[in-house]
This record gives sequence, C-alpha cells and structure tokens, in this order.
Amino acid sequence: MTKNSTRIYITAILAAALSLSSCTKKFDDINTNPDRPNAVTSEWLATNMLTAITSKNIASGTDFIQPFALCKYLAWTEKQNNLQYNWIDRTNFDRFLILRDVEPMISFAKSPELQNSYQALGHFLRAWVFFRASMQVGDIPYSEAIKGADKVIKPKYDSQKEVFLGILNELDAADELFSKGADFSGDFIYKGSIDKWRRLTNTFELHVLINLYKKTADPDLQVVQRFNKVMSRPLMRDYNDNFAVTYNSSSGYAYPWSSTPAQINAFTIYPMVSSTLIDLLKANQDRRLFYYTEPAAALIKAGKAASDFDAYVGVEPSDVYSNTLNAHNSGNFCDVNKRYVEMYNAEPVGLLNYWDLQFILAEATVRGWISGTPAQTYYANGIKGSMAFLASYAPASYAHGMPLSGTYAETYAQQVALQGSSEDQIRQIISQKYIAGFFHNVDYTAWFENRRTGYPTFVLNSTTNRNTPSSKFPVRWPYPQKELEFNSDNVQAAIQSQYNGNDDTNQLMWILK
Repeated sequence: MTKNSTRIYITAILAAALSLSSCTKKFDDINTNPDRPNAVTSEWLATNMLTAITSKNIASGTDFIQPFALCKYLAWTEKQNNLQYNWIDRTNFDRFLILRDVEPMISFAKSPELQNSYQALGHFLRAWVFFRASMQVGDIPYSEAIKGADKVIKPKYDSQKEVFLGILNELDAADELFSKGADFSGDFIYKGSIDKWRRLTNTFELHVLINLYKKTADPDLQVVQRFNKVMSRPLMRDYNDNFAVTYNSSSGYAYPWSSTPAQINAFTIYPMVSSTLIDLLKANQDRRLFYYTEPAAALIKAGKAASDFDAYVGVEPSDVYSNTLNAHNSGNFCDVNKRYVEMYNAEPVGLLNYWDLQFILAEATVRGWISGTPAQTYYANGIKGSMAFLASYAPASYAHGMPLSGTYAETYAQQVALQGSSEDQIRQIISQKYIAGFFHNVDYTAWFENRRTGYPTFVLNSTTNRNTPSSKFPVRWPYPQKELEFNSDNVQAAIQSQYNGNDDTNQLMWILK
C-alpha cells in the first residue's frame, strides 16, 4: 500500500468513527429520559420505597375494592367475590424486597442530620412492612430477612413475639433519629417534615401496641409501660397529619375508584354498600351515610327523598349471590357515593389516620392503660375528626342535602356517648372506628380489628362461607407459595412450632392467644 493510499485509508476510518460517534450521541440524546435520574440518591430510593407501601399498595379498579369486601363494607355483583365470602388465598412477601434499598438510602445521605432522617425512615419502613406481614401469617423472617448480600438466601423465621419486639424497638429508634434529623427530600406524603414523620411513627407504635392487648402481662414486651412512654412523644394532631396519598388529574395519579378522562374505570357499576356499614350509620342517624353512599333507586322511585335515612338500604354481604343480584337488579341497594367515581381527587386515602389514633387512645383508656383524659374525649375527637375530613373534601353537592357541620359533629358525638360496661364501650369505639375507615386503611385493618375484638359483628352464613370449615371465619393467610418452594425447611419449622404443622386459615397465631 502506498503512502497516499495509507493516508486515504486512515482518513476514511477516522471519518467513519466520527460519524458513528456523532450518530450514537444523537441517538443517546434522543432516547434519554430527562426525568430519570442518572445516579442513585437517597431521595430517589426514599421515593421508591414510600411509593411501594403507599400509592402502589393502594390498588385501583377491582383490586381497590378487595380489602373492603373482606372487611364487609361492600358486596360485589360482577361475579362472586372470594374475599366477600371469606376465601383467603396464600399471601406473599414481595414487599420485603423494597427493604434492600434501606442501607443504600442511608449511605448516600449528604450530611449527618440527613443520615439520621433517612436511617429513621428506614426503621419506619421496616417496621411497617414486617408488621403487615406478621399480622397476616404469624412468624416471619425478620432478623435474617433482606440479607442476600450476606449470602443469607434462606432466612430463618423469628417468632411473632420476637418480630413485635423488633418492630417496637425500630419505631423507638426512628423517633429518636427523627428528633436529631433534618427535613429531607424524596417524601411526597409529608414533604420531608421530620415533625410529621415523628407524629406518624409514634402513632403507628401505639397502633402496634393496641394489637398486643392480650400480652400486657409479658415482662419483655411491657405493653402498658411502652404505651405510656410513647404518649409523651409527638402524635398526630388532626387529619392533616394522616398518612395518606393525595390524588390529582394526571393519568395514573387519580383517585383509585374514579372514572374520569384521566382514568377510565369500567367496574363502577358493581359495588353495593353493605348492611354492616349502613345499619351502623342509620342506627344513630349518622350523616356520614350521605357522604359514603347513594340512595337506593327503587326507594327514590317509591317517593323517598335523598335526604331521608329511609331511602338507604344495605345488602348483607354473606347472603347468597342470587339474592345479591336480585337486589341489584331491582334497585334495592345503595351504590357508593358518586363523588368517588366522578372526582379524580375525591379524598386522600389514608393508611393510618388521626381518627384511628383517637380511637386507640379511647380504647386504651377504657382498658385502664392510660388516665387523665376521659375516654369519651378521645372517642368524640375521633368522630369529629372523621366528619371534619369528609366535610373538607366532599363538595356539598354530594351530601344529599345533609351537610356535616361542626355543630352537628359535636351534637352527634354526645348523642352516641360511651356508656355501659367496659366491653360495651369497646364495642362502641371499634364500631365508630369501622365507620370512619370506609375506603381507608387498605391493608385490611378493619378485618384485623374484627378478628381482635369481634366488632363490628360480621354475619357468619355457613351456606355461603367459603372458608373450610364453613362454620368458622378465617383468621389468617397461609404462607407464600414461594417460601414453601424455596425456603421450605424454615417455613415448615415455623408452621410446626405455631400450628402443629397445619398451614391453614383457621390457626390462631400468638398475638391472638
């Protein structure tokens, strides 16, 4: 090859390389999402984990309805709903996976104060996820969970008592770290306010403790002593402190049951509000009835007014499916309030709310755990907090001419004042907690409350009950199939130690004994 030929050859290669580099750069520029972070940050990891336990956990469409079917708020007419008839399938531990990001989130913090905040958030997230899982099944992997980096791929199961001790300690640590932290980024719930996060953390700890009410004699747990200790810390003050997801008109961010141009929901024709809820509301002429439901079409046609309590009728969720369909076809049922369908921002969906706290405090007072403030005060605050929330978010046009004013709330709270024996008062408290929880607490909170206290009363119909045996309500979820396949020795040991080898829905876990 001559010198000229060599120069021409080299020049051609360089030109081609430059051309390819230019094309690649243009391709990369065009195909790069400017909104996607190009480096992992504490903020980004915090957002992902919070999303997983809040907005992603609050499903939309028919999945949004499922917890409210098991909790007997609703009946369903598209087809027989398994949860409505008490058939509980195996759970999963998928949410454990998000906790892998806790340590990286802490390590990327840019100051000691921010590191405190992100470490506190990590403790809260762990407590939240492990609590939900243990409430479903009993013993779970805890001390060895999320240790794949340490080559622990088959974690042992800790006893439910050990898990709850760990959860309580994590929440204590979270409160202390938040108190030494700084407001942080990546939080779409409270905008990174460590004050609000402390209030949530401590409110959640009280929620965990009230679920241990049968374990007050345990010297390790020290349930009552812990409860009083947490009472001295910051707690939720009103519904603005709710641990709740707020919605907007963007696609994918609209209220989960809405059907608007932002989000089409073809299933809004199927729900029917239950007699479990409606009868509780009608018994005391509770105006939240008009905010939760629509009047029965057949009763309006017969001359009833939408503002008349008698225009509302509930459907018994345990009734045979053919009767449910007949009630639907004849218009003798109440649909959910139209605002849930017509508004993309009907209301924030709370996972733990101010009124929950007030009812917890009322129950703790009746049980003799705390003193100084009457149980009636907390109980009334819970009712008034629920009503104030509804009045704030629901336009008057959806109230059927029966608005919730502050004066009405005060009068109603006195009308349904606590009375009778301690057990009677617990029934009243949990019943009001149930009423306030409609379309909130999507992690089956009302079902756990019924399992724990027996209130409100759910009808057991052996003809339709899909639990086996049909003479019992289920009390737990069976363990995940993946655990049975890939961590068999450890899960089988947990099943044997708790339930004599029977992984079914009727076995009483430690917390219920």
